[in-house]
Amino acid sequence: MALTHFDAKGDAHMVDVSEKAVTSRIAVAENHIKMNRETFDIITEGRAKKGDVLGVARLAGIMAAKRTSDLIPLCHPLPITKVSVDLEPDASLPGIRITATVKTTGQTGVEMEALTAASVTALTVYDMSKAVDKTMEISGLRVVLKDGGKSGRFEAT
Repeated sequence: MALTHFDAKGDAHMVDVSEKAVTSRIAVAENHIKMNRETFDIITEGRAKKGDVLGVARLAGIMAAKRTSDLIPLCHPLPITKVSVDLEPDASLPGIRITATVKTTGQTGVEMEALTAASVTALTVYDMSKAVDKTMEISGLRVVLKDGGKSGRFEAT
């Protein structure tokens, strides 16, 4: 299987999707951010000096999904129809589990938008909490679901 973002000469290019069918598409990405227990307690109890960490991070993730083509050079700008970002506190990490879901009706998938949303959400949690914990660790970024288009459905195991 060849990489689609390179032409026959090996030069990078934007994939031509003009002949692809317009279909409903969805992608879900996940990651998590681990932190010290004290940081986890500050966030989940709403005691962060910068405000509502999870609420701001959710908005940042939604905004990031909409700006993905500005950040990833060969990514198509897409008419996103839905973005949701779920942040689930997990005391066993301790930390926050993040799930980003992006939908569109278009000619190419939204995996990059979901990955970008999850990434920026975690980065925002870090930014808002770094004053009390510089040891936070962002991990596990991956696509867990992709559906729609010619390649069909993918679900991570």
